Amino acid sequence: MIFTFALSMCGCSSGAENVPGDDQIPVYYINNAETKTECYYIDAINDSPEAVIQKLLVLLGEKDPGARYKSPLAMGFKIVDYSLENDVLTINMDYDYKKLEFTTEVLVRAAIVRTLCGSGAVSGVYFTVMGEPLTDHSGFVIGEMNSGTFISNDGNEINTYEEADIRLYFASADGNNLISVYRNKFYSTSMPKERFIVDELIAGPSGIVEGLYPSVNPQTSVLNINTKDGVCYVNLSSDFLIPYGNVPTSVSVLAIVDSLCDLPAVDRVQIMVDGVVPETLESSYEKDERLVITLGQALAMTGSPEGN
Repeated sequence: MIFTFALSMCGCSSGAENVPGDDQIPVYYINNAETKTECYYIDAINDSPEAVIQKLLVLLGEKDPGARYKSPLAMGFKIVDYSLENDVLTINMDYDYKKLEFTTEVLVRAAIVRTLCGSGAVSGVYFTVMGEPLTDHSGFVIGEMNSGTFISNDGNEINTYEEADIRLYFASADGNNLISVYRNKFYSTSMPKERFIVDELIAGPSGIVEGLYPSVNPQTSVLNINTKDGVCYVNLSSDFLIPYGNVPTSVSVLAIVDSLCDLPAVDRVQIMVDGVVPETLESSYEKDERLVITLGQALAMTGSPEGN
């Protein structure tokens, strides 16, 4: 497990004379003042994704003999375990991780995620603390991260929140149809928009609008979610396969598929349960609005005066 790399002194934002070659990858550390990440380059690691991850995690935990920077995995906490699934790396930290100061913790995440995603070994990173999803300082589940999760603002890496207009598909009263509704809400860019959409579906309709019912079992948990080459891979807990009310699983599937396929980057959706595609589901789905009706039609079917 002990190995060394020759680190160049080039910063990632340095001038043209410091542009790395095609055979180099970036590794991020934290400056001694703990205000920003610093980038150094190493020779590319030609190995399996699992071996690359292992070597980079060891490297990120080695302290710099020259004290030029702080190593993100040498900040007083330990990695309990980690696993790779569908190009998404889940890193499970011990409880000491939660003792990090807010700004330091964000920088640690930024350094780890940028290094791993920059290596080509993973497309996203998901953090847990003793098996529980990591939350930010506002209590939001951070979810899967990639190199674009973090922004630089006057040298400080921070999380931001954006206003999103999304379209969600909820169930009709009889559970056999879907009604699309628009929802405007701020969400943390610490999580992918795909995760935000599925979380909102699981949370169900707000209750303000009559005629909308949950389209996904609210006990469902999102284990991870990742989009690659136009396919959104959604890994859910086994609760997803338990029909909620009178909504069959086939309708729940289309609620997720149609909601996610409204995103420009998503053409198809693959739904997994505990990491496996159930025999009752197809390998992937494209947008299918055959079950979609208007809210007025849904209310008319129930005999509501508002549907007339």
